[in-house]
Amino acid sequence: MQPAELNEALALADAAGSVREAAAALRLRFAPMRIVVVDAMDMRDETPAARSAHRQLYLAASDGHCWTVTADPAQAAGLYLAERH
Repeated sequence: MQPAELNEALALADAAGSVREAAAALRLRFAPMRIVVVDAMDMRDETPAARSAHRQLYLAASDGHCWTVTADPAQAAGLYLAERH
């Protein structure tokens, strides 16, 4: 995911009325990328790739079986999306 795409994803997520609506908008725009809604508490030890007033995005990488948070945009196959508290 390129920096401009991450900025676009964050803007889409932040404009949505709820985190579920944000996920739906991201799934439409960034298909076939995986978009997963997570609880912010579950991500408390991770560093967001992007954050706004309402949402946090984390880059997700997969080895084909397990998913992990990554800081490397070239490995991003998805996004974790959390409500910002």
